[in-house]
Amino acid sequence: MLRSRLQYRITTILRIGLRGPDGPGAAGALPKGASPAAENPQVDVFCVHPTTFRAEGKWNQDPADAEAKRWTDESVIARQASVFSACCRIWAPRYRAASFNALVDNEHRDPAYALAYRDVERAFDWFLMHIGKNRPFIIAGHSQGAKHIAELLEKRIDGTALQERMVAAYIVGINISEGEFGLRFKHVRVCGRPDQTGCALQWNAVEPGANLDAVAAAYQKSFIATYGDSAPGRLTLCVNPVTFDRSKPNSLSAQAKGAVPGAPGYGSLLPLRAGAVAVRCDHGLAVSYLDPLLNLNALPGGALHYHDIGLFYADVRANAVLRTNAWLRRHRLRD
Repeated sequence: MLRSRLQYRITTILRIGLRGPDGPGAAGALPKGASPAAENPQVDVFCVHPTTFRAEGKWNQDPADAEAKRWTDESVIARQASVFSACCRIWAPRYRAASFNALVDNEHRDPAYALAYRDVERAFDWFLMHIGKNRPFIIAGHSQGAKHIAELLEKRIDGTALQERMVAAYIVGINISEGEFGLRFKHVRVCGRPDQTGCALQWNAVEPGANLDAVAAAYQKSFIATYGDSAPGRLTLCVNPVTFDRSKPNSLSAQAKGAVPGAPGYGSLLPLRAGAVAVRCDHGLAVSYLDPLLNLNALPGGALHYHDIGLFYADVRANAVLRTNAWLRRHRLRD
């Protein structure tokens, strides 16, 4: 049942990760070995969680469902949003995300996504109002959250004054193609360097044994359906989440700063393990060679979807700090 507008705003637009009387919330979780949270961050991050709701017969998550909130916080917010605490204040809205049921139901999928995106867009307006008109920000999301972040980038940021304030868009675990930059996103470009700002990046982690031809073809279907079979740029975007450098699509395990072991779930994060993953971008996918001690399981077909961020926890953390410092340095010099 849908709530009144007032109840919706109070329940849905929660600030998870901001320091307050009760601490920083779920996004304050840090695995042992992670760099400390910023004491006085000058940048904010708007972070949208992926699909976490499985209740039978429901097409969208209820933000007031206590068990759903706990699962979202401990399995996702703590594991993903907390990545940004070294650079930023974290704002992670609760929203009526499309449920697992909706995602596999052709009749209800699009309406469920549309409702979820409306919540995200309202939350983004609330976010902008509360951080102030000149403060820089990052937008980030994984899976369904990344889908909504990409739509937000297209509709609300690309080519507007907000793009100048955007440090970067971390759009992780969906199938954005390289050709969409210039077609869908008219002004925002792919992050080619680790310190580039005002840009977007994406990766999708898979095991080396995955059928890369089949996975790549499946990921490219939406681009072909939208822009046609002859349009260039169908390859799924892969920015190596260790090097963050388009000129360096491959990385050795020794370069990896730290992965979170174990599957997402309840409880504290396990200590980071450095040097545990090598990566090569191939067929538009981040083919990832894992240390068995990480104890991670792939989905059928070899997708490491649930680990897209945890695998590169310390790497993303360091890169977010690098980009925020670059943005602040350049804008101070300009002023």
